[in-house]
Amino acid sequence: MIMSAKSIGIPDGTEVRIPLGKLKKSPKNARKTPHSEAAIQALAASIAVKGMLQNLVVEPEVDGEGAATGFFCVTIGEGRRLAQLLRVKRKEIKKNELIRCVIDTANDPHEISLDENVTRESMHPADQFEAFKKLADERGFGVEEIAARFGVTAHVVRQRLRLGAVSSKLVQLYRGGDLTLEQLMAFAITDDHARQEALYERLPFDPDAATIRRLLTETHVPATDRRARFVGLEAYAEAGGTVLRDLFTEDRGGYLEDVALLDLLVTARLGREADRLRAAEGWKWTEPYLDFPHAHGMRRTYPHPVELSAEDQAALEAVQSEFDRLTEQYQTAQELPDEVDARFGELETEIERLEAKRQAYDPADVARGGAFVVLNHDGTVRVERGFIRPEDEKPEGTNGQDGNAQASEEEGERGVEAAHDGEEEESASDEEDEDQRLSDTLVRDLTAHRTLGLRLNLSEQPEVAIVAVTHALAAQIFYFGANAHVVGIQPVKTDLAVHAAGIEDTAAGKAWSDRHANWARQMPKDPSGLWEFVAELDHDSRMSLFAHCAALTVNAVKLPFDRRPRALVAARHLAEAVGLDMTGYWRPTVGSYLGRVTKTGILEAVREGVSEEAAERLSGMKKTEMAAAAEQLLVPTGWLPSLLRTVRTDQVAAPDEAQGSDFCSQAAE
Repeated sequence: MIMSAKSIGIPDGTEVRIPLGKLKKSPKNARKTPHSEAAIQALAASIAVKGMLQNLVVEPEVDGEGAATGFFCVTIGEGRRLAQLLRVKRKEIKKNELIRCVIDTANDPHEISLDENVTRESMHPADQFEAFKKLADERGFGVEEIAARFGVTAHVVRQRLRLGAVSSKLVQLYRGGDLTLEQLMAFAITDDHARQEALYERLPFDPDAATIRRLLTETHVPATDRRARFVGLEAYAEAGGTVLRDLFTEDRGGYLEDVALLDLLVTARLGREADRLRAAEGWKWTEPYLDFPHAHGMRRTYPHPVELSAEDQAALEAVQSEFDRLTEQYQTAQELPDEVDARFGELETEIERLEAKRQAYDPADVARGGAFVVLNHDGTVRVERGFIRPEDEKPEGTNGQDGNAQASEEEGERGVEAAHDGEEEESASDEEDEDQRLSDTLVRDLTAHRTLGLRLNLSEQPEVAIVAVTHALAAQIFYFGANAHVVGIQPVKTDLAVHAAGIEDTAAGKAWSDRHANWARQMPKDPSGLWEFVAELDHDSRMSLFAHCAALTVNAVKLPFDRRPRALVAARHLAEAVGLDMTGYWRPTVGSYLGRVTKTGILEAVREGVSEEAAERLSGMKKTEMAAAAEQLLVPTGWLPSLLRTVRTDQVAAPDEAQGSDFCSQAAE
C-alpha cells in the first residue's frame, strides 16, 4: 500500500536519519535473488572506511488499517542495510546506529528498485584496474589497505594492480574490444611494456591466452624446473634473482628470469657436492655435471659384495628386529600414529644405509677412479661412481683381462681364459694388418656396408638376434669396460649415411627402409597402446619385430679413432652366425671401391677375383681407365674386399691358425 508522506507528517523527498533497527527489507523490492556474502562484505568494508556514500530510499511501513507502524521498508539500498547489520554483528557499530535515508512515497517501490538495478552501466574493468593503481601510486596505499577499504582479498587487489600496470596501448585495445580480458591477463605476466607491445605486434590474429603466456616466458625457467628445485627459490632470490609470477593462473611457483644466475648457482652447489663426496669417499676425482656425460669414454668399475663388519651386522639385526616388531604390532591398524609412522621412516632409512655397505668398490679403483655428480630429473643429486680415466688405467699385463680381474680369476677354470681374449685381439690385429693399405675413409665405407648387410641378415633371423642381444647384455654385465659387444642394446642407432654417402640409396638401403616402414605403419598411433600391440602379436610376428629392432642397433663400423677390437671380433662372429653374404648387398664399382684405392689395389683385386692374366692386361692403363675396366671384370664374379668377407666356421683352419679358429668356432656355436 502506497501512502503519502503528508499522512505521517514528513514531506516526500525529505532526508532523515532512522535507527538501523527500524529499517526492514521491502517486500516490493524487484531484487529477489539475495545479495552474495562477498558483496555484503565488500560494502561493509567500504562503509567502514568511507561512510554511507548513498542514502537509502525508504517508505513508511503501515498496518492493514493504514496506520504507521514506526518501521520503514528499504526500497533502494537493501545491500547497504545488510552491510550495516554485518557491522553490528562485528561490533563495529550499535544496532540503533542512525542511517541516512530519503523518504519516497510518490513512486512505485517495485519500479524504482528495478530502475536502480537496470538503468545503470557498470564501470569498465580497465577503469577499475587503473583506479586501483592510482590509489597505490598516488596515495601510497598498500595491497592490504586497499583490500580492506574495498572489502576484497589481497589477491584480487594484486590482480587489479597487475592489470593496471599493463602497457596503456594494450589497455586501450582492451577498452576498444580488440583484446579480451583473458588476453590482457596473459600479457600481465610481465611488467615490461616494450616486451608486451613487441609481442603483440608479432602475434597471429586473435591468439589464445596460453600462447601469449608461453611466448612471454619462453626465455625463463619455471619454478618446477629441476634446476630451480635444486637451488630453491629462497636461495635464488637471496642471490639477486627475480621471479615472474602469474597472478591469473596456477603458475606453480612462477618463472625464474635470471637463467644465467640460476645456472651459476646450480654449478656452484653441484661443485660443493662433488667436493664433499670426494672427501667422504676418497675418490681420486669427482666432477659436477648438469647432465650425465654419457660420452665420457672411460671404463667403469662396479662395487662387489662384501661382508658387513660385526658392528654393522649387529646394528642391522637390531633395527630389522625393531622394524619387524612394529610391523607385527600395527599390521591390523588402519592408520599409524604419527610417532610410529616417523619411526618406521627412520628404521627404513637406517636399514638402507647398512644394506648399502654390503657393496663396496675395490680400494684400488677408488684411489685411481672417480665419480660424476649430476643433477637428476627431479632436482636431486645423483652420483655415478666408478669411472677410470684412460691415463689412470693399470699398465697392460698387470691384469689378465682388460675388464674385470676378479671375473677373469673366477671364470678361469670354467673356460673363460685370458689367453682366449688375447687370441681374439691378435686375430683382430691381423685383420687390421690386412687392411692397412686401405684409406680410413674406405675402411669406414666398407664396414658401413658390411654393417648394413649384418642388419639385413640379422633382421631375418630372430633366434640369432636373441643370441646377439644376450651377448651384448652379458658383455656389459660380466666384463665391465671390456667393450666387447656389437649389438648396442641401449638402443643406440648409428646413422650409416654419415659413414657411407649414398648408402640409403643402395638396393640394401631401400630394402631396409621398406622393412622399417612396413613395421612403422603397423604401430599404434598412441604409444600407450604399444604394449597391447606387441603382446597380441603371434609368436612369429613378435620375434620378427624383436629381430628388426635388435638389428637396428648393430654397429660394426670401423673408425680410425675408435679402438674396439673385441667388438669387431664379435661382429665377425655375428656375420658367421647369420651367414652374411655381402655379394647380395655390395658390388665392386668405381664409386664404391675401385676408384678409391691405388692402381696396385685395383690390380690385386682383379688378380684375386679374376685371374693373374686379367690383371696383367690392365697393368699398363691409367687409373681411371683401369678402374672402369676392373669394374666390368669384377662385378660378375662377386669379389669382395677382405673387410666384407665372412669366414664360414665350417672352413678348416690352417695349422698355424688352429687355436684361434677353434675358439672362434666355439664362440659361434
